Amino acid sequence: MTTMTEASVREFKMPDVGEGLTEAEILKWYVQPGDTVTDGQVVCEVETAKAAVELPIPYDGVVRALHFPEGTTVDVGMSIIAVDVSGGAAEAPAPAPEAAPAAAPAVEEPKSAGSGRQPVLVGYGVAASSTKRRPRKGAEIPAQEPARQPAAAAVQAELNGHGPAPTGAPAGQGRPLAKPPVRKLAKDLGVDLTTVSPTGPDGIITREDVHAAAAPAQAPAPVAAPRPAVPAVSAPVPAPAASYDAVRETRIPVKGVRKATAAAMVGSAFTAPHVTEFVTVDVTRTLKLVEELKQDKDMQGLRVNPLLLIAKALLVAIRRNPEINASWDEAAQEIVQKHYVNLGIAAATPRGLIVPNIKDAHAKTLPQLAESLGELVATAREGKTSPAAMQGGTVTITNVGVFGVDTGTPILNPGESAILAVGAIKLQPWVHKGKVKPRQVTTLALSFDHRLVDGELGSKVLADVAAVLEQPKRLITWA
Repeated sequence: MTTMTEASVREFKMPDVGEGLTEAEILKWYVQPGDTVTDGQVVCEVETAKAAVELPIPYDGVVRALHFPEGTTVDVGMSIIAVDVSGGAAEAPAPAPEAAPAAAPAVEEPKSAGSGRQPVLVGYGVAASSTKRRPRKGAEIPAQEPARQPAAAAVQAELNGHGPAPTGAPAGQGRPLAKPPVRKLAKDLGVDLTTVSPTGPDGIITREDVHAAAAPAQAPAPVAAPRPAVPAVSAPVPAPAASYDAVRETRIPVKGVRKATAAAMVGSAFTAPHVTEFVTVDVTRTLKLVEELKQDKDMQGLRVNPLLLIAKALLVAIRRNPEINASWDEAAQEIVQKHYVNLGIAAATPRGLIVPNIKDAHAKTLPQLAESLGELVATAREGKTSPAAMQGGTVTITNVGVFGVDTGTPILNPGESAILAVGAIKLQPWVHKGKVKPRQVTTLALSFDHRLVDGELGSKVLADVAAVLEQPKRLITWA
């Protein structure tokens, strides 16, 4: 059997497909070991905290190995696929990525045969895989045998808790072994990891170890208390997990888009002081204009619906009240005025709520806005929204009316100044020209950041949106 030279194997690492992303889940592999790939060919689809993204390979060659199976969450910078760029055939490819990586020697970075991937974050299941990491800068690699494997094992123990690990405390052996989330927890609690006794596999420090180390410093009283009943009461803390009914209950790991959305909403709700105002408006004329636009030859083939005119009404209101289109710079304690509008549209997808935005929506004509809205919705439904499409938004519209909901108090998209919620449009009795008549009515809710938008400004914007929807001819007179 011909041995493949190390120089002929290229390792493709998980890239940061967004800004500051640290991990991604492999959703689907499009290639298998032994397949020929070309530069630019999509080899897999991954889901980040922002979107599902297809990854192209930057090499021509033959797939040597897939380092992780589908469903595995991989840290950015870790090698996920090995490609032989020499043009030769792959050696006896293993069909399952879970197999030990001994048949796929690494070239650009040392590898070790990990026993399985440990949970990175709360809620992540354990996925069996061969874990491979590159050594960090400054990582201490003990000088042992001249073979590369012991060094790789030392680096592996440093970064991922696999391979040969110190049998004693981590002190004196370089950095303590802990996952990045555990390190952050220790930092938040003020715990020195070098003083923590590890209980995880191969000497890795777990979240429980950190909490245990922090407990005596934070609450020393129960230790000296003469009544041992208090610690005994806290012992059964894991009771909820023990009472989990696997037949009548289902646990769903929170990761990817849903996890990022949850974190963003919590951060937004407890960072920006929200104010929400409401207005109920007769939109009968707007609905008539929608039907007329559907017949207009300039709008043929475009997505024309009430949301289009609501978006245009909000853009008109922002033009009349530009101070609302801003953001808060906490570090500089400044209000950043935006002279452009990147209009976010909240979209419910199978992977969770996402908010892509239409860049420079303020400069678009009505047909251009309709085209952008159509593309945005179609891309979101297919799960193909790119991370770039969800960055840089300034204000957002969320249409809760499609679910039959009258209104709500929306939470700001992080970094934005306002969000408009549109309720269901219903036929209701309404006083029109002095008489009670059935009219198409909806309720609008505007939430805004009270640090940079006061009540007067927020009220003006909401009132202007309502005025345009009640009399859509204002799209012309106010433009």
